[in-house]
Amino acid sequence: MPSEALLIPCASCLSVNRVAGARLSDAPTCGRCKAALLLDHPVALDDTTFPKLIERSDLPVVVDFWAAWCGPCRMMAPQFEAAAKTARGRALFAKVDTDAAQRVAAQLNIRSIPTLIAFRNGREVARQSGAMSQAQILQWLASIERSAA
Repeated sequence: MPSEALLIPCASCLSVNRVAGARLSDAPTCGRCKAALLLDHPVALDDTTFPKLIERSDLPVVVDFWAAWCGPCRMMAPQFEAAAKTARGRALFAKVDTDAAQRVAAQLNIRSIPTLIAFRNGREVARQSGAMSQAQILQWLASIERSAA
């Protein structure tokens, strides 16, 4: 784990917290609302919360763009949930319903779902369309981590 401090946004109150890299395994909590910072499940984002969560995260934020009517999205949902649990502390996981968050989906030019996009400090660093297994999601995340190193 890195020894420098990392900025991690709180999924509950959206405040940004500075956490020492060496303390990521200590289950850090938000300084403002005391919620856990490193969740083991994806957080739902909308047009308002999406930019606030991804803009200042030093950890990758892996976002699943999906819709309730999409069969492959529903099939991938438990895989994405399992990947979030396994990768806790390495990345933040989020979901954006493209029907509810049409502005974000349009801004990011989402043309097919499910689409995973990884962000770091608000910038898109990788994109993958199509349903993936937990193992494929974790391999994809590992490739993003390697490219950032």
